[in-house]
This record gives sequence, structure tokens and C-alpha cells, in this order.
Amino acid sequence: MKKIHVIHENSEWTVHLTKRLQELGLPYEEWHLDEGSVDLTAEPPTGVFYSRMSASSHTRDHRYAPELTSAVLNWLESHGRKVFNGTSALRLEVSKVAQYLALTGHGIRTPRTIATVGKEQLLKAAKAFEGQSFITKHNRAGKGLGVQLFHSLQGLESYVNGPTFDEPVDGITLIQEYISAPQPFITRCEFVGGKFVYAVQVDTSEGFELCPADACQIGDLFCPVGEEVPTKPKFQIVKDFQDPIIEKYESFLAANGIQVAGIEFIRNLAGEIFTYDINTNTNYNSDAEAAAGIYGMLEVAKFLGRELASVEEAEKVEA
Repeated sequence: MKKIHVIHENSEWTVHLTKRLQELGLPYEEWHLDEGSVDLTAEPPTGVFYSRMSASSHTRDHRYAPELTSAVLNWLESHGRKVFNGTSALRLEVSKVAQYLALTGHGIRTPRTIATVGKEQLLKAAKAFEGQSFITKHNRAGKGLGVQLFHSLQGLESYVNGPTFDEPVDGITLIQEYISAPQPFITRCEFVGGKFVYAVQVDTSEGFELCPADACQIGDLFCPVGEEVPTKPKFQIVKDFQDPIIEKYESFLAANGIQVAGIEFIRNLAGEIFTYDINTNTNYNSDAEAAAGIYGMLEVAKFLGRELASVEEAEKVEA
């Protein structure tokens, strides 16, 4: 029987999709690629394939999961299988350098960024941002982890030469201009089947941990006994969000073979949009979705179901 094959390395992030597939009665199989092998001379199974490989896999001790996934995706594509978020999507997922160059080439503005390898080169490159705030981030990261904000070269030097310096897994540290927003939030636009589903506003006042997955959420902050402190939700879906950037994003995703993604941007004080991240292993926040009545994983499951049906129909016609 033809199936939907879900390629991933983190069951905690995938269970929300498999639950939806079960609800819709769709046949599926998980391929957990933290380790394994692929026989390049074998014929792949039939069906459709959806990759949810994450750039942050190394933080879960799955250091080479993206490399194995790349081998598997190349194998599937070489046999003409229908793959969603395939090799081109994975290439962008694991490299912000690749993301920024691809976005810029498509006419989408990104923050000024310098890629460096080595602490000495990192400090040297930072001089280009002297007198202004800037951030460092890993080229292969995910979840906003490793992002640090600096207001001076001295602050960066103390960090780089101190015990808390976080070495990037691929050796590449990025230095990027800090975009000052009028309010402390960023916007993340979600796409399924290459089409816009919704935009979510993410509160950044507590830092750069921007992963929307329920598994990434921090627990309630300490509150004295008997007191309740009302808090604004960190993730809020924006009702009827509209902006010309959506059309650009959809065109970009189509040009790069990406079907499911979350794209994040920030506006500066002048209202100009700077796009700084593409997440092809997109997750959704259940509280925000429940409040808005929109469910990203349900849309993904429906999309995969339609695509599986189209493969089955095409084979009937050929037969």
C-alpha cells in the first residue's frame, strides 16, 4: 500500500503531524533518520515523502542526521519519487548563508551579515559594526539558540574569549546587524503547499528562543504564592494578515522547491521588512492556534493526503 513517509529525527516534534494523519485515516510511515543506511542500488518504496529534518538535530545528539537525510533525499529524487521539502529545502535549512544569498537573489531584503570561521576572524569582522548593535548566530542552528546581542566590540571580545562561547557545529559564526524594532516582536509567516496559511506574532522581549513548538516552551515564570501575574501570550496569530511580502515569499518557495515552511521577518523603525530565517521543519504553537481556530499540522496532513491521492490516481491512469 502506498504511504506518506515522514522523514525526521525528532519524534516530539512529529507526533502532532502523525496524530493528524491518523485523524484523517491516512496511511503513513515514519523514517527516523538519526542514524541508518541507504542501499543506493535498491528501489525506493512508492508513495509520497515529506522531510522534516531539522538544522538543530545536533542539539539532540543527532549530529549527522542532516547528512544521512541528504543521501536519502537524493536517492528518492533520483528515482522520481514525489518528495516535499527535498534536497533544495534541506540545503537552505542547514545553512543561513545559503538562505540569505537565495533570499537576496530573489529580491528579498535581509540584514547585513558577515560569515566567519575562527575567533580571530570573528573579532576582526565585527569591526565593520563598530558603533552599532549587532548579533552573532550560528550558520547551522535552529530555534534561535546561540543568538547573542552585543552593543560593543568589547562585549563581543569578552564573550568570545570567555567560558560561555558557543562553538557552531559547522564552524561558521555569523555577525549580523541588529534591527531595532518599534515593538519587541517578530512575525513568522507559515506556508503549506507553498501557499500562505497564517502569520504569527512572536514576543521577543524575553530573548531569542523563538521555536514555536510546544516542546520548546519555557514553563511559567516564578510567581509568589497567592499572586497572579497576567502575561501576554508569546505567540499570537495575526488575524487577516496581509502584506506584499507574502507574494514574494510564495514565489521564493516555489523557485526553491519548498512546500512547507515558516519564514520570519522583523520591521525596523521605518517599517521596512528584513527577512532573517527560513525554517523548513516548521512547528506550530498549539495555544496560538487554538485561540485562532487555525491548525497548521492539520493543513500539512490534508496537503499530504491530497498529494498521495494524486500519485495513486496518476498510476491508475498509466495502468
